[in-house]
Amino acid sequence: MIKKSLHKRENELANSHRQLEILSNGIFQNGGLPTFKTKISETGQFPLKAKTLEVLQINLGYMCNQVCSHCHVDAGPDRKEVMTRETMQYCLEAIEGSGAHTLDFTGGAPEMNPNFRWFVEEASQLGINDFIVRSNLTIIEANKTYYDLPEFFKRHNIHIVSSLPHWTRGKTDKQRGAGVFEKSISALKKLNAIGYGMPDSPLRLDLVYNPSGAFLPANQNAMEKDFKKILLEEFGIHFHHLFAITNLPISRFLDYLIASENYEDYMYQLVESFNPEAVRNVMCTNTLSVSWDGYLFDCDFNQMLELPVRHKIKHISEYNQELLEGRDIVISQHCYGCTAGAGSSCQGTLA
Repeated sequence: MIKKSLHKRENELANSHRQLEILSNGIFQNGGLPTFKTKISETGQFPLKAKTLEVLQINLGYMCNQVCSHCHVDAGPDRKEVMTRETMQYCLEAIEGSGAHTLDFTGGAPEMNPNFRWFVEEASQLGINDFIVRSNLTIIEANKTYYDLPEFFKRHNIHIVSSLPHWTRGKTDKQRGAGVFEKSISALKKLNAIGYGMPDSPLRLDLVYNPSGAFLPANQNAMEKDFKKILLEEFGIHFHHLFAITNLPISRFLDYLIASENYEDYMYQLVESFNPEAVRNVMCTNTLSVSWDGYLFDCDFNQMLELPVRHKIKHISEYNQELLEGRDIVISQHCYGCTAGAGSSCQGTLA
């Protein structure tokens, strides 16, 4: 079992290095496209610097009940990597010693971590009252272990951010798997029933749209109006906001771009859509990403490319707010995905 796990880890590292090489070479050399470093240097924004920490984004593991085509962490039912309670305890100690006001839980399906609820309750006792859970919705419908998640979310006033690729069954199931649309609609109705997403409700429910192909998302505000109109008319569903997030060229999506021969065209789209205004608000400047095993990254995407923070402090057990603040952010060509058009972050558009 240990040998199998080590072999899998070696394959993941090799794949991360392969993807980083693809992003660093090819069309970004020999007079091709400018690197991201060159681009932000032209606008006087290099190096990107970490500001005061506001959000601790914690990946609770790669285990998930879905296998989505655009997933940047290669999550799925076969992934066994989950954050231990010991690492969670280090996170809690870091929270106490930082100015972070928000805990942003991601995965995989963060709710599948056996210590997920314990973690939320412990953080609540420390005074954290701004939680974000990036839920895939279908976990609520998975089995009886999770049926009471909506009530747990409500009890802790958790802000739910959930992916719904489209308001039609065909497009959603194509990206996320057969039956996902129907389960997502059922979960949204259950959340609405206890107040989530309802007009004037403090229980925040936001949806996330990721393009299903090699193109950038349309205008976020226009898409939100369409999503709200159709989901309400056809299913009676309410939600607060829609976040339109650009797919970054890493992990499964990068493999898709290469296999479909769309890689170069997609990178040209990103570079040609570069918006210097979006650079000012990229989330890596006020957010610190913690991997399932406790290592520190400037963002969740760097995590998948094995690009740790550029600092001697590498693990959450060594956390030091004063030392980490002001560090240089680690960048590569995938960062174009966060600065194309209106910009893109885990909270939607930036500019």
